[in-house]
Amino acid sequence: MKPIKILLVEDNEGDILLTTEALEEGQVPVRQSVVRDGKSALDFLKKLTPYHNEFRPDLILLDINLPKYSGLEVLKIIKNDDDLKSIPVIILTTSSSESDINESYLNSANCYITKPVDTVNFNLAMRKVEDFWMSFTKLPTQNI
Repeated sequence: MKPIKILLVEDNEGDILLTTEALEEGQVPVRQSVVRDGKSALDFLKKLTPYHNEFRPDLILLDINLPKYSGLEVLKIIKNDDDLKSIPVIILTTSSSESDINESYLNSANCYITKPVDTVNFNLAMRKVEDFWMSFTKLPTQNI
């Protein structure tokens, strides 16, 4: 099975570790890259230096609370870019604010998940992401 290429956009080291471990423990092979702020996410996606040799992700896990550009700003740019808008974006954040949820969906987020605070439920949430987005769902090809 070909690995699912995931871009994790997250600035919290603990959440990076939890997400990485949960993805590695899953049943689906994953190739993951991590960027820690909104500007780096956009540079990665547009293959700007130092990311010019990086992969195009099949799926993006995007936090809202990021330095440089917020996750919502990054989402708006992705979903308004003809070359990037087909990549599914899962908002994975601590925010349960109705305005964040509504704004995410208004800007074409494919899914919104409030991060569980405990490890067991976080891992369960990541299993659900894997089951749906990496096993059940057909992701778009890069040639769109």
